[in-house]
Amino acid sequence: MQQYTVAAGSDVDIAVFDSGGDGPPVVVLHGLAGSAVEFFETAERLSDFRMILLEARAHGRSTRHPHDVSREAHVSDVVRVVESLGCAPVALVGQSMGGHTAMLVAAARPDLVARLVLLEAGAGGEGAGAGGVGDFFSGWPVPFADAEAARAHLGDGPLARAWAADLEARDGGLWPRFDAAAMAATIAAVERPRWREWEGVTAPTLAVYGSDGMFDEEQKARFVARGRDVRRVDLPGASHDAHLDAFEQWIDVLGGFLRLWPVHGAA
Repeated sequence: MQQYTVAAGSDVDIAVFDSGGDGPPVVVLHGLAGSAVEFFETAERLSDFRMILLEARAHGRSTRHPHDVSREAHVSDVVRVVESLGCAPVALVGQSMGGHTAMLVAAARPDLVARLVLLEAGAGGEGAGAGGVGDFFSGWPVPFADAEAARAHLGDGPLARAWAADLEARDGGLWPRFDAAAMAATIAAVERPRWREWEGVTAPTLAVYGSDGMFDEEQKARFVARGRDVRRVDLPGASHDAHLDAFEQWIDVLGGFLRLWPVHGAA
């Protein structure tokens, strides 16, 4: 998979992993404190598509300390990447915060988005507060001395393993590819619900939830009902990170939905 960066402004570069090829383009956006690495296996399994994995500003290999982490800045980054690659319209896939970004992109630029897939995402305002997020990440005893120390602190769940696998070796140990304060500021911007934007999305949408995810039944039903063209799938036994802990189910529903879109540019 090719790795490169796209300039998204005077002070921000967005890291992109691109499988290339002639398949229909699928752009994938990870969640808060995640990275493109979480979706490498997804990209490998959907090899008949051109899989384009973005790393959000303040995450992964993108600019670590951007001055702006607003929702509008994240939307602009995705638009800039898609336009720079000249591959629109795309299928846009996002998990959690990345799903919120994807929804806003589809609302703002319907010409760029042929289909939309939202994994464990909503209109905003449903998750943990920014303070709790900041406290959680600032409590990591970094740098970790080695991979064993990281695993001992983070645990052995799917998300913890993904974090541990993507730690960066620098400055005397292993560090996360994000800063706690930036994560708190980023998620704070998601706390304002964006129902007007969601109700304006015209792209056919697949809303995927884990049965053990962060949304209750009332929240799921309300979100789906207020969309225009939405089909809902629940993954039994899956968590908020269903792309990691319910991978085969995730691939089945994602691949099935994307393959309803038979040719490049079809809506």
